[in-house]
Amino acid sequence: MELITKKRMMLFSGSSYPELAREVCDHLGMRVGEVKLAQFSNGELYARFAESVRGTDAFVMQSHVSLPGGMTINDFIFEQLVMIDALKRASAKRVIAVIPYYGYSRSDKKALAREAIAAKLVADMYEAAGVDRIMSVDLHTGQIQGFYDDPFDALTALPLLVEWVKENTSPDERVIVSPDAGRVRLTEKFAGHVGSSIAILHKRRDPEQQNVSVTLDVIGDVAGKTAILVDDMIDTAGTICGAAKLLKERGAARVIALATHPLFSGPAAERLTNSDIERVVVTNTLPIPPERRPEGDKLVVLSIAPIIASALRAVFEDESVSEIFRGENV
Repeated sequence: MELITKKRMMLFSGSSYPELAREVCDHLGMRVGEVKLAQFSNGELYARFAESVRGTDAFVMQSHVSLPGGMTINDFIFEQLVMIDALKRASAKRVIAVIPYYGYSRSDKKALAREAIAAKLVADMYEAAGVDRIMSVDLHTGQIQGFYDDPFDALTALPLLVEWVKENTSPDERVIVSPDAGRVRLTEKFAGHVGSSIAILHKRRDPEQQNVSVTLDVIGDVAGKTAILVDDMIDTAGTICGAAKLLKERGAARVIALATHPLFSGPAAERLTNSDIERVVVTNTLPIPPERRPEGDKLVVLSIAPIIASALRAVFEDESVSEIFRGENV
């Protein structure tokens, strides 16, 4: 008698951003799996899956973020690790960590002596937990993929942001601006998709202070144009707001800021509200609590759910993830 097995796919969400998991499931025509998550009074985390996961491809979605008055980025990372451990012990066939925003991604190298490379440490922890694959969106640096020995799918929100720019700005008036030298390659790629020129901002960062930098000058012609700043994340918004101010001083008619990850930490909301930026266009890789949103109608949030859903389906069906972006040259 021939034994016929049927592949099963399940998606579970950690507690950092269940709304995104539900949106991804809507695109896949499935439901979010049931899991009990709890925190003991001493801060220890607990996870137990409320349904069988034996033989499944189990996807565990968790964005690494700190929420006001709640759990921290470290709590959410460890919660996902505990969920992965539980799935492995419950005989899931494959466990895939879906991390829309990968925490500690800026700690990808040693800039000063005696520093940690925390992004590698995070990868080591996931490997130790037994995850079979990691999936993330717009890593701060591509080398993070090499920190993990098994497959690492690096997705991108570039098609979403490019489409918004094409629909909302004029080709003959826009210029794509790199906020610093480290984002020139991304800026060139973006400019190629929308058929625009580029400009580069010269920035100096203080190595002794985190989140502190000074924008010094603009390389390129921005006078009378719609200057579109492109970056992977906006954290405290100091860099992006300082860049916008300088661009306006150099004659830019409008300034628009694009980023995949809206961290919006500390004074970001106030800075963005009071800045020269006309629109802040981001994706929903992270939740944005009301108190972290700039006032008025500056903020535009695009959904990353269709891209993540397509990638999950490709992995489950053992198809090419890169085919999702065919024709996008990303």
